[in-house]
Amino acid sequence: MSTIDQATSHSIAQLQQALQAGSLTSEALVRAQLARIERFDEQLNAYVEAYPSRALNAAIAADCQRASGIHLGPLHGIPLAIKDLFEIDGQAITGGSLAQAPRVSRLTATAVQRLERAGAIILGKTHTVEFAFGGWGTNAVMGTPWNPWDRNVHHAPGGSSSGSAVAVASGLASAALGTDTGGSVRIPAGMCGLVGLKTTRGLISRHGLIELCPSLDSVGPITHTVEDAAWMLDALLGPDPLDPVSAQAPVFSAAAGLNQPVAGLRIWVLPQAERAHVAPGVLKAYDLGLKQLAALGMQLIEQPLPTSLEQCMRIAGGLMSAEGYASLGSLFERDDLRFDPHVQRRVLSGRDIDAASYIQLHNQRRAARHAMQEAMTNIDACAFPTNAIGSVPLDEVDEYGTPLALLGRFANLLNLCSVALPIGLDEKCMPVSMQIVGRAFDEPLILRIGHAYQQVSDWHTLRPEGWELADNAVA
Repeated sequence: MSTIDQATSHSIAQLQQALQAGSLTSEALVRAQLARIERFDEQLNAYVEAYPSRALNAAIAADCQRASGIHLGPLHGIPLAIKDLFEIDGQAITGGSLAQAPRVSRLTATAVQRLERAGAIILGKTHTVEFAFGGWGTNAVMGTPWNPWDRNVHHAPGGSSSGSAVAVASGLASAALGTDTGGSVRIPAGMCGLVGLKTTRGLISRHGLIELCPSLDSVGPITHTVEDAAWMLDALLGPDPLDPVSAQAPVFSAAAGLNQPVAGLRIWVLPQAERAHVAPGVLKAYDLGLKQLAALGMQLIEQPLPTSLEQCMRIAGGLMSAEGYASLGSLFERDDLRFDPHVQRRVLSGRDIDAASYIQLHNQRRAARHAMQEAMTNIDACAFPTNAIGSVPLDEVDEYGTPLALLGRFANLLNLCSVALPIGLDEKCMPVSMQIVGRAFDEPLILRIGHAYQQVSDWHTLRPEGWELADNAVA
């Protein structure tokens, strides 16, 4: 593998060090990732569309700025991928669906604008589950991205931000932007050996985003390291007058406090009653992860959850179906269009949720949120597995029977923040992940805990094998 091909899988911190030292240029990095897209994306299916000319022009401009002494911050000159739910002016948007012809956006989502203002380079749009309504990452109409941790067998990538995670894990982007309604950043990050940050609802603007469930939707990054996620968050967060939900969003620097001490923090671990739902291989890696948190001086606390994960999953699922049907029902009712059958079933289940039932779901949500706030009075953060099982071959995916969202939806329902980070491999050598969960707007704390863990572990440095380019493959 050539040096430039190796750089395509480096963390943002590693890339910035090379860029500042002059041993790498943004143009060379973009060319290398575009070469990887051309060589591997036919199999990986991470991208809906790449933007070679746009990306190269932006990279050349970034190099010129750097040569002139202008440095816009840690994202300056870094190539990113964007989930195909975000509007980008002049580019097509599908939302993962072919039911309607792709339309050309006439605006750019606030989140994308903020990344570009921070100097990031947009490589292209990545695949998603149709309208983001699914956790396995499958898409029957536009194709399912290939989890790069097994070169020979098509494994589920996790979803709905499937293409974003696959692009980062396979070196087709240095980081990516996704969305999380019930685990859609954390699930694919966990299955692809990456860091995925589910932010507090309203911390990052959702203007210019195709929404699935406004009550639960959030925006977050997918990266190689917690430090990279903190840098992306710092560029993304803050109020936006075009998104009223973000009006009260605080402004802070998550990256500034990453190295503060973690000893003495009280960490709520998965209660015994909930462990029965988690696969043995996941539990083995999770328990080792907990030992490392304890070795860092954190106090592990086990206590019952005030609302079970299964109950949280059910309430959140009802809200997703109700709000998904409200916005998409008229489309998915049509019998002359092609849809992913699993997504269609989820959307159409919302037509049976009447106004009284919808209000009751929100009442249950408020009660669960209040109960969790009370239960966390003497708790700093939670440490739970990210996914109950590891990635499985695509032909073994059970869209109905496996509670894949069990450990994801509760954070959205209770308006918590959560960062997923790799903690090992299961018995099939597929990634296992743990999430650090905190109160609303407590992103600096959970990222600090995750960063401390990554200082004493090396799981985040592992990369999938078998995806190397020949030395002469980069133009």
